[in-house]
Amino acid sequence: MSKKDAPAELDQDVARRDKHGKLALAGVPLFPYKAPRTHDVSGIVGAFAGRSAAELEDAKTVVTVPGRIMSIRKMGRATFFHISDGRARLQAYIREDKAGVEAYERFGLLDLGDVVSVSGTLFKTRTGELTVLCGTVTFLAKCLHPLPEKWHGLQDVELRYRQRYLDLIMNPEVGEVFRLRSAIVAHIRRFFDERGYIEVETPMMHVVPGGALARPFKTHHNALDLDLYLRIAPELFLKRLIVGGLDRVYEINRSFRNEGLDAQHNPEFTMLEFYEAYKDYYDMMDMTEELLTGLAVALRGGEEVPFGDHRVSFKRPYERLKFVDACVKHSGLAPGRIADRPGLIAFAEGLAPDKKPLTYGRALDVVFDRFVKDKIVQPTFITHPPREISPLAKASRDDPEEAERFELLIAGMEVANAFSELTDPAEQKAIFEEQAEAKKRGDEESHPVDMDYVEALEYGLPPTGGEGIGIDRLTMILADRRTIREVILFPLLRPK
Repeated sequence: MSKKDAPAELDQDVARRDKHGKLALAGVPLFPYKAPRTHDVSGIVGAFAGRSAAELEDAKTVVTVPGRIMSIRKMGRATFFHISDGRARLQAYIREDKAGVEAYERFGLLDLGDVVSVSGTLFKTRTGELTVLCGTVTFLAKCLHPLPEKWHGLQDVELRYRQRYLDLIMNPEVGEVFRLRSAIVAHIRRFFDERGYIEVETPMMHVVPGGALARPFKTHHNALDLDLYLRIAPELFLKRLIVGGLDRVYEINRSFRNEGLDAQHNPEFTMLEFYEAYKDYYDMMDMTEELLTGLAVALRGGEEVPFGDHRVSFKRPYERLKFVDACVKHSGLAPGRIADRPGLIAFAEGLAPDKKPLTYGRALDVVFDRFVKDKIVQPTFITHPPREISPLAKASRDDPEEAERFELLIAGMEVANAFSELTDPAEQKAIFEEQAEAKKRGDEESHPVDMDYVEALEYGLPPTGGEGIGIDRLTMILADRRTIREVILFPLLRPK
């Protein structure tokens, strides 16, 4: 390929590497170890943008601030350019007569995307833009590839996720999503620390997978010649700690489920799980309302937050709706059809042929997932689901076929799941055995028998309320993002 036929991007790569070499010949350190700074860009904009030109002239504030060059406008012997810290932009102005001929020529070797540090005095231009009059511009890092155009070069959504660093450079609003996510996690930690909980860490590799109905990832430990599973949930280990006397524990954990990818699912995800002795799932509902309403007020400024075409209200109390009643209310099926057990099983098997054979409880679950979940927008506790899809929960005090469990649905997504935890070791063992038989029949999401956990229960698990909250989906709602990939920095993608 001749140079004439080469893509423009390749020509720019060559030109940028050539400039990098010229900087080296000029004695400029290509990979400096550190850079002094007095401010960051957003700090300067926040503190000084509101000051008048006269105030800045009187103050003669000198700053040293690093950032990435995002625009360059050359005007003969002077150049205006903008630097960014990923949150805000600040204009800088370099003149040959102030910086010196040699320094100004070196500035000509810089490109969009290069990282620099500028030192100088703040002033305002005639158009009122806050600007640094540069005494020096220090080179910090070369961008060896051209940046994509904001609207045309970075429209490929998968490219944004695959090269998240470019997404963050070009789209400052993306960085704000992840700053919000960090603030959510920090708020959660304060919430539980203030209530006497202790944060713990439990294993990510399990000999027996458990804690949720999900298909696990399998791995192998060579030295022990031992098959292991990446955790699908930390639940069984956290309840072991309750047995041991740590009566209020929480973990912000990474969990893994060998499932498909869609707008609400990523195989690697983050959960909050917390357990408190001497409580039940009604207490968990109250605590969940307190936590989520507090998050909305503290981080979004009020009890209502926008989500797509809706406004989600976190005003307490949240609606509480029984599982079967939700199916009757939202599925479009007549109450008599839902009560017809053989008929509903046959209907659900037609909807989910891969899940045959179904029981009545599992058939209700299929109907709920297919017809009900997406219709619930406002925070709603769906209570008393079928016992057979809740193998770690106590039976309902009102109906032994139902579980003392709730799912919190918001914007069509399950955000939280909580139980009055099952504490009877014999009953737990029997349920595990039923699950193991289902697994033999091909249900890959069923629990195997975890006798070590059963033995822990035999030492006495006090009445306990426990809950898991999905951090990714909660962030989606508070950040008003439609897909889970928008709130995970590096979501799983197929290899190129």
